[in-house]
Amino acid sequence: MKKHLLLLLGLMVALVTLSGCSQNADRITVVGSSALQLLADQAGNEYRLSHAGVNIVVQGGGSGTGLSQVQAGAVQIGDSDVFAEDQAGIDATKLVDHRVAIVGIVPVVNKDVGIKNLSMQQLRQIFAGKIKNWKQVGGKNLAVLLINRAKGSGTRSTFEKIVMQGTASAQAQEQDSNGTVKKIVSSTPGAISYLSFSYASDPNIQKLSIDNVEPTAKNVEDNSWKLWAYEHMYTKGKPNKKVQGFIDYIMSDKVQRELVPKLGYIPIKSMKVERDANYQIKRID
Repeated sequence: MKKHLLLLLGLMVALVTLSGCSQNADRITVVGSSALQLLADQAGNEYRLSHAGVNIVVQGGGSGTGLSQVQAGAVQIGDSDVFAEDQAGIDATKLVDHRVAIVGIVPVVNKDVGIKNLSMQQLRQIFAGKIKNWKQVGGKNLAVLLINRAKGSGTRSTFEKIVMQGTASAQAQEQDSNGTVKKIVSSTPGAISYLSFSYASDPNIQKLSIDNVEPTAKNVEDNSWKLWAYEHMYTKGKPNKKVQGFIDYIMSDKVQRELVPKLGYIPIKSMKVERDANYQIKRID
């Protein structure tokens, strides 16, 4: 009897183990850019509805985390707002780049600041700590409160490349997600930061134009609005069939035509220019 019980227990353990392996085999873990998290999460929810058994887990953490995790083989997809070549400690030759959308990035201020437009030079001086009161740029007599993104953020990397251009950012409070930045700016007098387009709609936030160019998808498409980035989904080598299936779904006409713009992103095919890892722009014929 004891021998039979041990055998039965062994079979039960084996079945549980096999079940767990099966579930893990069907799980796609997506980690990284908080700017891309909204699209990845929504697309993942839709994909699960038509692909029974596939479990897609989406987490933030920033582009640096996404790239390091996928390089280590800890996740199937690493989301990033920056090219892998631009991230320290990442061997881009081992990763495959899947560009799934464009994200516009916009400087935002608390609605009570009293301005709607800055020059690129003024924006740079504010984040360098040289402009400390909003009255210096035509706003209210209110101290500037800088909210920067955390190191490792792809959104910060893009902002510093395009806006700061080598000028050091001033010491400031740092936050690691679009959602947290939005909450702080909307509730804090004098606050300024920057958000992806998909997070920037809020009645308590004022989106800023730069050099009188408005932050719109149309202006991103031809690079009139220069503050934008690719949304990359990186895989370690060629993805397996299940992972490729999810990426193909995000790149499908339905998602690109409907979900991508609905969530505030810009479809890849809408772009009239392309940008390389050195931030050089080339028109698309």
